[in-house]
Amino acid sequence: MHDHLARATAAASTVRAVAAVTTNTIDEARRRQGTFPTATAALGRVMTGAALIASMLKDEQKITFQIKGNGPLREVVGDADSYGNVRGYVGHPHIHLPSRAGKLDVGRAVGKKGTLSVIKDVGLKEPYRGIVPLVSGEVGEDLSYYFAVSEQQPSAVALGVLVMPDNSVAAAGGYIVQPLNGAEDWVLDKIEDNISKIPPVSDMVNTGSTAEEMLESVLDSFDIEFKEHRDIRFSCSCSRERAERTLAALGIKEIREMVSEAKDVELYCNFCGELYVFSIDDLRLIIENIKERSGLRRVD
Repeated sequence: MHDHLARATAAASTVRAVAAVTTNTIDEARRRQGTFPTATAALGRVMTGAALIASMLKDEQKITFQIKGNGPLREVVGDADSYGNVRGYVGHPHIHLPSRAGKLDVGRAVGKKGTLSVIKDVGLKEPYRGIVPLVSGEVGEDLSYYFAVSEQQPSAVALGVLVMPDNSVAAAGGYIVQPLNGAEDWVLDKIEDNISKIPPVSDMVNTGSTAEEMLESVLDSFDIEFKEHRDIRFSCSCSRERAERTLAALGIKEIREMVSEAKDVELYCNFCGELYVFSIDDLRLIIENIKERSGLRRVD
């Protein structure tokens, strides 16, 4: 099944919901970063959460979903845009902890002390940043707390990743359900009852459920109006040109120091694992380009 996302409203448009299947996207991130199972599960939950949040944005907007905890993973980041492009990385990819109650112990790997941040780039001069303390480190619960505190929006959030013994990702996905103004109490009670009866997200995806079918399970007994279906994919925006701009931003003095060391400079993308190598001649050319852009001329 290809990765995809579905958005819908229900109960006379007093409830909005979004669900996603992200198995291939998460497995691609796992392969590129060589993550161990517990790190894979944490990364998958954060990347899926980023994709779900981004689906609520307008065109050309994007978000960064970041968790910093006191657990061994240290940091987990997911980037996503409104077109279904997702990427992410984990601070320490080679983390695997003993399972707890038959499940990967993401909470202990992330840590219960730390912060969750959602940074929204909506095209303004400064991005919007919401930040809350972690409540469990399980990601889904933390994201639900973020919506309640930072956006004053009650939300049911479920995120799941099933990792196989060979370390591949067998299933990944998630959903967010949010009552809007006008939602009656019985509607909320029914959704809560539905969620208590359905299998975990990773089990639903593993048995072949689509995003639409997950929403039908969560919103059982309600009229559902599907608003959108879009593909989701792993995509990184890094390039050699971006890496060169990163070096140029350091300034002539620092680049000259690099040249004096007579060694190639390597820049590694945390998101996709791409390695960009700049030779001494490349560095000298960057210096000349900086001079030209600043109006300075070389005099021989």
